[in-house]
Amino acid sequence: MPLKYNPPMKPIAYDPSAAFIPGTGISQSDLTAQFERLEAARAETLADAKLWAEGGAVPAEKQPLDAGFIALPERLLNEYRQNRQTSELGRILATAKRIRESVDRVVVLGIGGSYMGARALMEACCHPFHNELSRGDRGGRPRLYFEGNNVDNDGAQGLLDVLGRGKAVRDLEDRWAIVVISKSGGTLETAAAFRTFLAALRQSLRDRPDSLSEYVVPVTGKSGKLFDLSKALGCQEIFDIPDGVGGRFSIFTAVGLLPASVLGIDIVKLLEGAAAMNERFRNEPPASNPILSFVGVCHLMEQLRGATIRVLSTWGKGLEATGLWYDQLLSESLGKRERGATPITVVNTRDLHSRGQQHQEGRRDKLITNVVVDSVRRDRLAIERSELDQDQLNGLAGKTLPEIMAAAIRGTNQAYADDRRPTADIRLPALDEGTMGQLFQMLMLSTVVEGRLIGINPYGQPGVEGYKKHMNANLRT
Repeated sequence: MPLKYNPPMKPIAYDPSAAFIPGTGISQSDLTAQFERLEAARAETLADAKLWAEGGAVPAEKQPLDAGFIALPERLLNEYRQNRQTSELGRILATAKRIRESVDRVVVLGIGGSYMGARALMEACCHPFHNELSRGDRGGRPRLYFEGNNVDNDGAQGLLDVLGRGKAVRDLEDRWAIVVISKSGGTLETAAAFRTFLAALRQSLRDRPDSLSEYVVPVTGKSGKLFDLSKALGCQEIFDIPDGVGGRFSIFTAVGLLPASVLGIDIVKLLEGAAAMNERFRNEPPASNPILSFVGVCHLMEQLRGATIRVLSTWGKGLEATGLWYDQLLSESLGKRERGATPITVVNTRDLHSRGQQHQEGRRDKLITNVVVDSVRRDRLAIERSELDQDQLNGLAGKTLPEIMAAAIRGTNQAYADDRRPTADIRLPALDEGTMGQLFQMLMLSTVVEGRLIGINPYGQPGVEGYKKHMNANLRT
């Protein structure tokens, strides 16, 4: 039985009205005509989740079926409320607390979905310069770094420099830990990084060699190379990536929740936001359902207007990593059988000075979806009056940066509308855990629903497996 949860948080809003443009966009009637198909795709998505949960036989055309992510937020919250200490969420919170109190830096090793969600949460919910702050100003939370997502020699060497290159631990600020994430342990980028950074960690703990396992926390499958290695190391905690949850859908497993909790992000509120979005997905009609409306607009723009490029236009710096997370989600899920839109993330107003010209006057093959945050966390900075007015800003004295941002959003959307360029808006009430939980679940569900709508299995990643096979073959010849 799904958890009935009505959180005291403002909901995400999706507004496609600026995409209703005759000739270059779509119409409300076009969208309304899709409601029956969208409801069928929703029903199929929910039926897949039920099939997975009940352990029924999966038809060949549905293989693989990684629908376990859908009900995951409710399951984790229910288990936590029933038994806080022994539940998965309770274990994650306890381990994160132990790590926070024992180290000053944490290295997250993972690639693709094994790190992108954690990075998105860090950028959205933490101080924008978290790693640059003193430990006191970080509230005692560790710095967080990401590696194992490439095979960049100089990048890895640079992080080893930051970690002290195996310098013996003398106090808390010298101490660091590894969170290594890989379902199989066979992904070469992460495995190579783990061997390298594990050796550096072992060297830093040479005065306490028996303590190594305290500073390594694996997140992996129930079997495989990383699981076996973790057992050999004697790791205190090994967190599971559940069956039925693919890497790019794993943000609400320990993959995303453990690094987030280490940073002090409220992962309970994050899951509550995701559960709230599930509730809307299941029960709201297409006209007010943000997931079904989003899918309908994106699909129609591609089918009727050739908008095969989807621009996620984030306003403000805190959502750039979220956009990159979504790029991977959409690309790997729907980019199959010579189909699937191409996602692009931009950050405005920054990228108006690099891509704005193309979006304004380039090919009409794009749908721009703005992601706008309606509030700020900090006091509003205002332009001050100055005796030096060569920049002629005294006329704007008293205007705040949020007011300037709002004017830029309105001005850009108006410019696009004047040239009959379709846009839509995702409005976030705040940049916090509850909102981000809603957004991540909305985008994951939207991707799956669109896959079912167009007859593409949104799960699995055959193209990625091909590169892995050839890379390993090249290295071992």
